[in-house]
Amino acid sequence: MVKLTMIARVTDGLPLAEGLDDGHDQKDIEFYKQQAKLLFKNLSRGQNEASRMSIETGPYFFHYIIEGHVCYLTMCDRSYPKKLAFQYLEDLKNEFERVNGNQIETAARPYAFIKFDTFIQKTKKLYLDTHTQRNLAKLNDELYEVHQIMTRNVQEVLGVGEKLDQVSELSSRLTSESRIYADKARDLNRQALIRKWAPVAIVLGVVVLLFWVKQKIW
Repeated sequence: MVKLTMIARVTDGLPLAEGLDDGHDQKDIEFYKQQAKLLFKNLSRGQNEASRMSIETGPYFFHYIIEGHVCYLTMCDRSYPKKLAFQYLEDLKNEFERVNGNQIETAARPYAFIKFDTFIQKTKKLYLDTHTQRNLAKLNDELYEVHQIMTRNVQEVLGVGEKLDQVSELSSRLTSESRIYADKARDLNRQALIRKWAPVAIVLGVVVLLFWVKQKIW
């Protein structure tokens, strides 16, 4: 099953588009997104020359293809057929080049083509069930071979220890920042409520005090 899809420019690692997730396993996915971004940075430095590669990472595989200075990457379960994963990427590549080809080099901001998510989601559904007649035909297509595509471990690609520590640290920092943001939002809400109701409380307090004093006098 396809878990994650990202498209980036190879020359500088700039993310161009992404298959937006459905919110499940959010913490898990964020960790692998950071790994994918580090892979893009490595590619932008020319550290991996292969135009097609599979990379083991935990219970998943990253698969990517590079064409026209663009990297199309997906992350799938280990059990998902490698041939289908690469044909899925080929479908994305063909459509992305057709729709956005003349704008890729001039894109200046991250996720400039985020609307491409619509096509990613539609295509992902086609590859969801590996036993459909369409996908079985693709698996049996002898003209499309993936046996010679290199498979490496993510630690080999990113570097043992240091880069993975960066991913863990970044994920932890993002989680921590989210909590800080939530705490600040709650504090601001409390302060807004206090500002709104404090004058009313003061007036009521004065009225009650005057009433009490009046009762004592009389």
